[in-house]
Amino acid sequence: MAKTATIKTTRTNNAKTIFDTFESWGSKNDKKLLYAFIFLSLLFSALLFNARISEAHDDALYLEGGWRYVHEFPSYFYTQNAPLYVMFLGLLVKVFGFKLLLFKIFNVIFNLLSVIFFYKTFNKRIPYLILLPVMLFVSCNYLIQYFASMTFTEAFYLFLQSLFFYYFFKLYDALRENPQPQKHIKLWLMLGLFTFLISACKSVAIVGVPALILFFLIEKQWKNAAFSLGAYLAFKIPYELIVRLIWGSQNQFDGQSKILLLKDPYNKAAGNDDLSGFIGRFFDNCELYLSKRFFQILGFQDEHSIQLNGFLALLVIVCTLAGLYFVFKKKEKPLFFLGLFTGAQILLSFIILQARWDQPRIILICMPVMLILIFYFLYQLTYNKDMGRIIYIAVIALISFSVMMSSVSRGMTNIPVVKKNLAGDIYFGYTPDWRNFLKCSRWCADSLPANTLVASRKAPMSFVYGNGKKFFPIYSVIKKDSLTEQSNPDSALAFFRQNGVTHVMLGSLRIDPTKNTGQIINTVHNIVQPIMQKYPEKLKLIHTEGDVEQSYVLEIKY
Repeated sequence: MAKTATIKTTRTNNAKTIFDTFESWGSKNDKKLLYAFIFLSLLFSALLFNARISEAHDDALYLEGGWRYVHEFPSYFYTQNAPLYVMFLGLLVKVFGFKLLLFKIFNVIFNLLSVIFFYKTFNKRIPYLILLPVMLFVSCNYLIQYFASMTFTEAFYLFLQSLFFYYFFKLYDALRENPQPQKHIKLWLMLGLFTFLISACKSVAIVGVPALILFFLIEKQWKNAAFSLGAYLAFKIPYELIVRLIWGSQNQFDGQSKILLLKDPYNKAAGNDDLSGFIGRFFDNCELYLSKRFFQILGFQDEHSIQLNGFLALLVIVCTLAGLYFVFKKKEKPLFFLGLFTGAQILLSFIILQARWDQPRIILICMPVMLILIFYFLYQLTYNKDMGRIIYIAVIALISFSVMMSSVSRGMTNIPVVKKNLAGDIYFGYTPDWRNFLKCSRWCADSLPANTLVASRKAPMSFVYGNGKKFFPIYSVIKKDSLTEQSNPDSALAFFRQNGVTHVMLGSLRIDPTKNTGQIINTVHNIVQPIMQKYPEKLKLIHTEGDVEQSYVLEIKY
């Protein structure tokens, strides 16, 4: 059965409108439009290509995890979050060696494929005046393109999510032609495969399973609900058996759940959150992500702004829910499912994540579907009004212009940086604090004996720039004294000795990454300072990196 636009409108006259004209033009040029979005995606991937690793740490964590899968197999299993992308990086390390630029190129490819399958999923299913601005966002948005050349999970996940959407629509079409689920085993298995893969790539995507079941239960399609669960388990069960056979009782949720339950992920002593704490997280995250991050990603707000606006958050929620209501009312059932799935992702993320994480990628992966719902609502609202149609076109033109200009301006700024990086200056583009920290990590790898173990506040980044040397991670103040808020010196020394730590690296990493205010991330300093005060002879300065915002290496003399 040929795909057709499923949107239902309420226009009562027969006059041809600008909406109709645009729809006719889009239908005639759908292949050209796909090629245009492919070109735009490749263009902005080149303009915004980043040859370095980010200061956010997680991309380096994934790289280190991929390396450890190869070199510590089978004793190592990645549990900090969902392991699929890290396993994929491990496969690349095994086949090609540790090649950072190659890993980035794979993510560019995943990003391009996500653009292609996203277009194939929604082409001729929603009006082109909804599809085109969303496709411009998917193809050109600066943050999506940033992740396209970084070893974060986002490009990989958006690719898998686009295939999840694609096969859901294909299965839905097949079930409309023949409602007997057993006649579509291949499509069920493909949907089950990508339901499993997205949940193994991002833990929050586990909501895809109950969302599928709930969707079919709402439709009173009991067999389809059972088939959706069975298709997922067809891949989940063998995966879990393989994991237990090779790595024992490991689980992707174990490491995350312990951190997510804490009031403060950097201070275990504060204890776990209670019900009111999780409710507070939800409202805090609504403001953070739906008033600040949402509009930053669209280019309407400076990316370093800390302004929150409860009204803007409420506006986004109302428009998104109104779009979901309209797709339900108009019986746009596949779109209603995508709304359920995306809403469940947002709800779970906002409840379980501490507000201090405040990372734009949390909401970024949900924004394509959110924008479809918001534009759907506005499209329906304005369809029968001449002035309304003009307002709608003005709104999507403004959003598209903002998205494009944000990417172009960042691309122009990025070109000289990436040229220097590709020419061999791997530190160009970092601020002095980070440059000194990473050079210090390289010095540890080049100048210290191989059997030394250096404690580092950003151990995965030290690992990458230290050419694979293992560093000991310090994420919070260890053996903290409740009175001083610093480490107990004797307990800290015993802890280091027990873990084989021979050296400590002290960085001057800025709290405000945009400027040197003198305030630094002092986690390691709060461990070292009490030791230096009580046992000055036990710490020896052996290296200083940089003239300002220096990094230091101290040798521990037990």
